[in-house]
Order: sequence, then C-alpha cells, then structure tokens
Amino acid sequence: MAAEYMHQDLLRLATAGSVDDGKSTLVGRLLYDTKSVLADQLDAVHRASVDRGLTTPDLALLVDGLRSEREQGITIDVAYRYFATAHRSFILADTPGHVQYTRNTVTGASTAQVAMVLVDARKGVVAQTRRHTAVLALMGVPKLVLAVNKIDLVDHDESAFAPIAKEFLAHATALGYAESDVLAVPVSALVGDNVVEPSPRTPWYTGPTLLRHLETVSVAPEVHDAPLRFPVQHVIRPRTSEHPEYRGYAGQIAAGTATVGDEVLVLPAGIRSTLTGIDTMDGPLTEAGVGRSVTLLLADDLDVCRGDVIVASSAPPTVTDELDATVCWLSETPSRPGASVLLKHGTRTVSAVVVSIDARFDEQNLSTVHDPESLRLNQIGRLTLRTSEPLPVDDYTTSRRTGSFLLIDPADGATLAAGLIGAPLAVLERGRRPS
Repeated sequence: MAAEYMHQDLLRLATAGSVDDGKSTLVGRLLYDTKSVLADQLDAVHRASVDRGLTTPDLALLVDGLRSEREQGITIDVAYRYFATAHRSFILADTPGHVQYTRNTVTGASTAQVAMVLVDARKGVVAQTRRHTAVLALMGVPKLVLAVNKIDLVDHDESAFAPIAKEFLAHATALGYAESDVLAVPVSALVGDNVVEPSPRTPWYTGPTLLRHLETVSVAPEVHDAPLRFPVQHVIRPRTSEHPEYRGYAGQIAAGTATVGDEVLVLPAGIRSTLTGIDTMDGPLTEAGVGRSVTLLLADDLDVCRGDVIVASSAPPTVTDELDATVCWLSETPSRPGASVLLKHGTRTVSAVVVSIDARFDEQNLSTVHDPESLRLNQIGRLTLRTSEPLPVDDYTTSRRTGSFLLIDPADGATLAAGLIGAPLAVLERGRRPS
C-alpha cells in the first residue's frame, strides 16, 4: 500500500453472493480501476485473456487463482485484499459463494463494517442471498450495499433492477437493518457500469457509484471508551539476571483502553489489582487502545495464566458457566442435546455440553421453529450451553471479541459452530417464547 495512503480512514469490507453472480469480476474490477494490481499480474491476465480468445481482460482472473486453491481446501479460508483510493483505504474479505462455504462468510463478516452483497440481475434474490444476509445481520455488520450485477444483460432496464432492490430491502429491514443502512446499485462488473464511473446507460439511477459509496459511507469508529477487555495470551517471566522479577501478561486489547494506574480485575478468579506498566516492542506506554498488542504489568504478584481476562474493575463482564447463545452451525455433523464439545472463548478453551437446542431460525421465510431436534449445516439457532469452568463473557452486541466463541469437535478438532452470546439477531429474539 502506498505510503500516502497509510494514515487514511480504513474501511473493512466483506463480500457475499451466490456462485456465478460475478463476484470475482467485480472484485477484480475494483482492484483494476483503483490501480491496485501489479504490472506483472495485469500482464498475466492480459495474456490469459488473449489465450481464451477474449478481446478485453478477464478481471476475474485477478482473484480466481487464489479462490481455486481455497475451494480445494489447499491454503486459504478467506482471501483478504488491500486497496486504496484518494479518499479511503480498504481491507476486503473475499469469501466464496458456494453454500458449503457459508462458514467463510461468517469469518469475513466477523470484522466487517460494510458487506457487499451481489446478485445476478437475471436471477434476483435467491436462497443464498437470504442466507448470506441473515448471517451478515447475525454477525452485526452495520451496513449493506446490494450490487445488482450484470445489469448489461437485462438491457440496463430499471424494471429489472427495481423489484430486486425492493425485495432485498424488505428482507434486510426484517432482519433489523434500517432502510438508510442499505443501498442498492445497478452495476456491470464486466464493462464497469456504476462501479467506479457513473454509467450513461442507466440514466434512471441517480445514486452514487459502488466505489463512491464505499468511499463515503459513514461507519462508527472503533469504541475506545468501552470497558477494558484483555485476554491473556502468554505469561512472560524471563527470570534473567537483567529481569529477575519481571512478570508480564502479553496479549491484544480486545476492547477499551488500558491506562497505567487503572484498577483492574483478573477473571474468572475475580482478583483485584492495579496496572503499573504497559510494555510494547516500541517501548513503554502510559495508555494503549483496542487492537494494540501489549504486555501489561500488575502491582501484585498474582497467579494469572493464559486464558484469564484482565478487565476494567468498574465494568466487568458476566462470569458464568451457563451460556444462552446464538450459533451458526458450520459442520456436516448436526448438533444434538447432550453433545460434548470444546468451547474456545478468546484465549481459553474449555469443555462444554449442549444442554438444549431452544430454537432454529428459518432465514428464508424469517420464521422461528422452537425446540428443534437439531441444527444442521448453515442453520442459525439458539442453544443453551454449560461449560466446565466459569467464563467472563459479554453480550455480542456489546463486544464482538468477548461476546463470541467457537464450538469445536473434541474428536478431530473440526469447527462445529460460530457462537454469539445473547440474541444479536433481532428477528430471532422477537420469536422467543414468553418466559
């Protein structure tokens, strides 16, 4: 990334869409038109396009190489791409469209501020569109942009675009989005209509181009005044002659700000202490914010270990061994009550049991099924879990990092589900039975 872009506003993007909706071409178009492609990459694309008898470069080739490897399970879960314009820098989580890769959409959405959902203008909103949108809502992605692609293949006809945009908006708002958080744009990734430059072939569309919207869409900045959450990854005790008494707790600040002098709690034990130092590779700090990797020093000689969480004493999370959670089931093996699993929360992994499956959400018709027998691949539902040890947890709507977890198969280490504490999906919450 060019040095002049290093200090720009950063937007985290995720893509979602069905197979053959043109996502590769659109991502390639964004990279190409923002001049984010190296000369040798572009030369290779030109040569491959000529070999295929094409008169224009096939921009999908810019991303399909990595995608092919990923879909064979070789190297990559989510391909992250970086580009910048004069107005903003972007990190784009490019996720595959096949239904069996919905788990990758969960991964990409977990940090996204805006999701770009693609549909084919000839097919409109399909089952995978509704599934992806439910996952994006579940993961709390704040803004959506619907790219109605291949508008050139429907003669740039507004009557093809309008009903798709209307249907998508209705589905998104039913999932909890405000109308102002959703924008639909008619585009042709192949020829560039409304991707970077406004298209003269869609005079009926008066909104921004896709890139202009991404450059200007307002997203909430990371919250630095949230209560401190610091999962301990490693205890540093060098025991050298130079540092005979040094004891530091290394990790990344998941939420809030650490300030020397602050009173903190070490959870789950609930031991109180005071921050006396913040060490980094660049030297000591008096204050460090969310996302910063640091080593914290405490005033007291405590028995702190990996998996513990250092938190603000004024606003600690809930410490509990029973979780009411929403999950997206990501395994071919269905969930079942009584199943033993591993639960990974932050830097701690504990044994857990699925006590009950309380509800399943049908993302196609936005209905709730109570007390289902199981949750199957890609289904969203609510579980009650009991853990072998108390965990300090936040509601996902309060803190993405400390409000989320993974369920893991103890037999083979495979990921079973992505879980969120509480009920972040409003429509699922509304479907709960009165207690």
